[in-house]
Amino acid sequence: MPEQCRYYVLGAFILGVALTAAYNKQASHQVSEDASSNRLLKQQQKLISKFARIDDLDTLKKSLLELESSFGTGTDTIKEGVEGCIGDTPLIKIKSLSDYTGCEILAKAEFLNGAGNSPKDRVALNIIDVAEGKGLLVPHSGDTIYEGTVGSTGISLAAICRARGYKAHICMPNDMAIEKSDLLLKLGAEVERVRPAPIVDQNQFVNLARTRAAEHTSNPDKPGRGLFADQFETEANWRAHFTGTGPEIYEQTGGFLDAFVSGAGTGGTISGVALYLKSKLPDLKVVLADPPGSGLFNRVKYGVMFDPKEREGTRRRHQVDTIIEGIGINRVTHNFDIGRELIDDAIRVNDDQAVGMARWLVEHDGIFVGSSSAVNCVAAMRLAKMLGPGHRIVTILCDSGARHLSKFWKTETIGGAEDDVSLEGILDA
Repeated sequence: MPEQCRYYVLGAFILGVALTAAYNKQASHQVSEDASSNRLLKQQQKLISKFARIDDLDTLKKSLLELESSFGTGTDTIKEGVEGCIGDTPLIKIKSLSDYTGCEILAKAEFLNGAGNSPKDRVALNIIDVAEGKGLLVPHSGDTIYEGTVGSTGISLAAICRARGYKAHICMPNDMAIEKSDLLLKLGAEVERVRPAPIVDQNQFVNLARTRAAEHTSNPDKPGRGLFADQFETEANWRAHFTGTGPEIYEQTGGFLDAFVSGAGTGGTISGVALYLKSKLPDLKVVLADPPGSGLFNRVKYGVMFDPKEREGTRRRHQVDTIIEGIGINRVTHNFDIGRELIDDAIRVNDDQAVGMARWLVEHDGIFVGSSSAVNCVAAMRLAKMLGPGHRIVTILCDSGARHLSKFWKTETIGGAEDDVSLEGILDA
């Protein structure tokens, strides 16, 4: 059979499938008057008419591709609530860093998740889905999710709880940027800001959230039950990235990448992504980006959390004060431990480097991010310089700088003297 005839036969088959699918969709949903369905049907009718008039083989091939793509458009692209806007975030090339290093530095734009605008949207949604699947949550019953967080997970939980019919109670350290707790209040969450304390203290923000959940459940005068989200230890955390973020990165890069760089707070992102990507790409280099005061750098590099003179869990504050929020911790969580053996190296990033990078990204790429994203980008740039030109590195842009105005961005202004910040200066800071 001539090639052109084969394409016409294939096209006729696809057209038949398209018409049948369009008819069944209208019949099953009884939407003959629905404008969206009518638009989809008209689009397919136009393609049919165009197909019938084609006598050129190349044009015929192109039209078949257009017809195939039309199956994924129309009403099927409408998202189910704010939860439907979580995941499938774009992977963007950071042009200035790529040009400087000779590597392709790509960033997963997790600040474009549609509920709480951070990678924690994936975790919060998975925590709620798992709890609902186990019958632990009943919408509009007074059931309340409790969590200890420095901000982003709480914001994601608060937004999704509202969408699903639950309440949120967030415990957080009182030295976090005030706009985070303000946003939580606007989302209808109850917020407790408490003094910073080590995990061994029962009034530490995570422990307090666990206690508050138990108090709620045991109180006969309080409607519903309390559920402790437990983001640091729950399996729902790393699994959200193993089933979502990791596969998306693999697909978006076509499986061609040399390294993945990420900070760790709970550890869910770096573990989940590493577990997935290394199952596909065993030679992939996974690198931790860690801020001052965190013990994870030493854990990865040297196998211990602290200097030998210190004992894990006894320090009341970070060894080094830092303005970086959201990443860095002085204990090994379950979510970090699950992927720890897959982390090949760690890069320490200080405050000056993070601030310089944040300013650089605004001035040269129009990207406005918070402190953890800046740390990730510094580490990605340093890794690129170590690997040499020609490599592809993926990192994470976690959240917008709008959540860090009162702390990380407090003294920084953009648009000052020309070239008052340089990438060489950032690396040397």
